[in-house]
Amino acid sequence: MNYDSPKEIRKLLESHGLALKKRWGQNFLINRSARLRIADLIGSSASDTVWEIGPGLGAMTTLLLERAGRVIAFEIDYGMIRALLSLLGSAQNLVVRDGDAITRFADTVAEFGKPGSILGNLPYSSASKIISTIIEQGIKPRVMIFTVQKELAQRICARPGSKNYSSFSVFCQAYFDIKGSGDLSGGSFYPEPEVVSTVISMIPCKDAPDGEYAGIFTKILRSGFSSRRKMLLRNLLAGAAVDDSLKERLCAFFRENSISEKARAEELDVATWTRLARFCAGDPAFKAEIKGENI
Repeated sequence: MNYDSPKEIRKLLESHGLALKKRWGQNFLINRSARLRIADLIGSSASDTVWEIGPGLGAMTTLLLERAGRVIAFEIDYGMIRALLSLLGSAQNLVVRDGDAITRFADTVAEFGKPGSILGNLPYSSASKIISTIIEQGIKPRVMIFTVQKELAQRICARPGSKNYSSFSVFCQAYFDIKGSGDLSGGSFYPEPEVVSTVISMIPCKDAPDGEYAGIFTKILRSGFSSRRKMLLRNLLAGAAVDDSLKERLCAFFRENSISEKARAEELDVATWTRLARFCAGDPAFKAEIKGENI
């Protein structure tokens, strides 16, 4: 199979009676040099288990099977699975998980253990949810390499004070050291999308939140960013049974860490957010009262 050829891809899809579904972000990477670069970023070995989210027809899968001990491919499109297995079904080190990948992570870990690495060309509609779920479930592979829309990559990698800096930026950066590894134009894919994509590399941080503290960290982020136009202090205290001592303890933390009481959530860097979460985790009143919604 020539994965660089739109003509061959169309022919295979037609032979299986498949139509591409835009909602699942089915754009095949036809840029061979980009595929090789991504495979090199993964850096798999014969003892490694790699998760691939959205293998499609197997352009990346083929490279991974040559390098990794086991490749577990998560594919939501049952028709695409038939086409994939028609090409790679004889590979002894390939495991295919059908259905929504997010719903299969837990049982896959239970059966095969945690992966050494994860990669995928993630659809915009579900990319943030996929990444959040991996973090929340504590899967923590050695490295994750994702291709996402540039807009999302900018949000993930955003710095304090920028328009893209959000709770999701802080959440991702608290758990992973994240770097952009190059852009891919629409011409690198078939069908050609109207947006630019970015390859990001995510390597786990050594001091990432864990255990009960991880849950509190998430709640603090949700609360702090719940209303970007309001001051952080007000967001953190919203919904809590506030008394003067509770507010004063938080104000004291702000002073000790040189945070203005008028500061907004997007002004704090990731290190300050982690200190704030540890402070709240150690205060029974905040631990019980802190509120928030989805990141």
